[in-house]
Amino acid sequence: MKLTGAQALIKSLEMQGVEVIFGMPGGAILPVYDPIIDSPIRHILVRHEQGAGHAAEGYAQVTGRPGVLMVTSGPAATNVVTPLADAYMDSVPLVCITGQVGTQSIGTDAFQEADTTGITMSITKHNWLVTDASQIPTVVAQAFHVATTGRPGPVLIDIPKDVSNGTMEWYWPEDPAAGLPGYRPTLRGHPRMVREAARLIGEAERPVIYAGGGILKARASAALARLVELTGIPVVTTLMARGAFPDDHPLCLGMPGMHGNFTAITALQKSDLLIALGARFDDRVTGRIDAFAPDAKVIHVDVDPAELGKVRQPDVPIVGDCRLVIEDLAEVIESERVRSAESGRQAPDLGPWMAQVRQWQERYPLRYDQPEQGVLKPQFVIERLRDATPDDTIVVSGVGQHQMWASQYWKFNHPNTWVNSGGLGTMGFAVPAAIGAKVGQPGRTVWAIDGDGCFQMTAQELVTAASERIPIKVAILNNAYLGMVRQWQEMFYDQRYSEVYLSPDLPDYVKWAEAMGCVALRVESPEEVDPAIDKASNVDDRPVVIEFRTDATEMVYPMVPAGASNDDVVVGPAQGEGGH
Repeated sequence: MKLTGAQALIKSLEMQGVEVIFGMPGGAILPVYDPIIDSPIRHILVRHEQGAGHAAEGYAQVTGRPGVLMVTSGPAATNVVTPLADAYMDSVPLVCITGQVGTQSIGTDAFQEADTTGITMSITKHNWLVTDASQIPTVVAQAFHVATTGRPGPVLIDIPKDVSNGTMEWYWPEDPAAGLPGYRPTLRGHPRMVREAARLIGEAERPVIYAGGGILKARASAALARLVELTGIPVVTTLMARGAFPDDHPLCLGMPGMHGNFTAITALQKSDLLIALGARFDDRVTGRIDAFAPDAKVIHVDVDPAELGKVRQPDVPIVGDCRLVIEDLAEVIESERVRSAESGRQAPDLGPWMAQVRQWQERYPLRYDQPEQGVLKPQFVIERLRDATPDDTIVVSGVGQHQMWASQYWKFNHPNTWVNSGGLGTMGFAVPAAIGAKVGQPGRTVWAIDGDGCFQMTAQELVTAASERIPIKVAILNNAYLGMVRQWQEMFYDQRYSEVYLSPDLPDYVKWAEAMGCVALRVESPEEVDPAIDKASNVDDRPVVIEFRTDATEMVYPMVPAGASNDDVVVGPAQGEGGH
């Protein structure tokens, strides 16, 4: 069967089970947009290519399937650099297809030419420049294989226009890995290392499970729950792992890190064993690395061998898929316990450790003050949203103070219900990612919690949501500032506020949202919060935007100052203290 390269590309995507493509056409990719008309694949036309990338990320994070985006050459390709870098940092599987000028024009500075594969080489797991239409099915199969196996991540396929217009004899490769020499991710942990990890767990008096985003990528939440029930070890869930272990579980300590809660931060610091599962010892978690958990031995499990020893040298490194390693570890621990019982050996009592943890929780809870009358606190808004929405609501956040408050005050009891930009910290992520999340999980409520600074970067994608009938809900915490930057300037730059004021009234968010086809509301006082959320909850045929005018002076606490030790955590402005 003879097909054009463009037809082969769309057929290859159909063979991969692709349901939706986020994209925008243009000259170099134009041949591929013709066969889309006859394909069952849904195409969602975004208003900016960056929106296509973040929407694909949101889709991938809530479904576990790769997000697919397609744009043209030149500026369109450079516009997806940010979402590709974002996905690379957060291990999100994406397949990005870009158009390219004809093969004969490559290198001539042709109209809308850019070295897309060169530009994206360092922010994709792999990329391909297709030079013949016959390569397309193999390249597509390989791209999906690479994006979704091992440590997930973005890949890119660059297709020149003459390749799309060329012809080929249709085929489908039986083994996509056959043409990828050297790419063989290790999935099973080394048995000797697993046994050694079990031994350390059996000896520890102050252990903590340090759960990272790899738990979610490996679909390892159930395995983690079994390990916790078996061992009684408390768990911290990083920003990328919120929901990987339920917040309402008595052994969940919540989020550690620069803006984590005191107990999670301090439990890591004082532990004698860190069981790092799919976590990468990010600087936002560790604080000053030479002062991080100084008395702890480390078990580090990660599917990416490059992560082991990159920041902290582990005592027991285990390369492997988190779910498979955790399952093996649990089996070894169970069998070791049987042997210990037979021999009369007893494991250390974790009671004193848990008593210390409970004392920290009681003494240093998250706190804020919301007066009945007066300025609206952002934490109050998030708590009211949380309490008024279904337990499995998907929360998508932008980046900044609102992101930290959302992670702190929402309760995440289900995996894949928290979507945010962690590693790259991309402002403007929330609105398009929420669109992708809603497309991936149309039966779920999706709330985007955004800041006024973030919202202004990608708000135009609400036009996409309105025109495509994707009924996301957006809460803008409008404090009229680039809030996190303002907080740093207040704390570390003697309140010299340089270029952070945005104005509460410009733009008019209600009029803007209405102009984009949304229902829009404004809330300025505490008593207005619940009625506005109720109204938003009853709209299901179009997007809803609520502008909450919040306290501009509110800051995110706790906070570990940049470059400081986690022992120096500042609990809050009233205390002005570390917890020690």
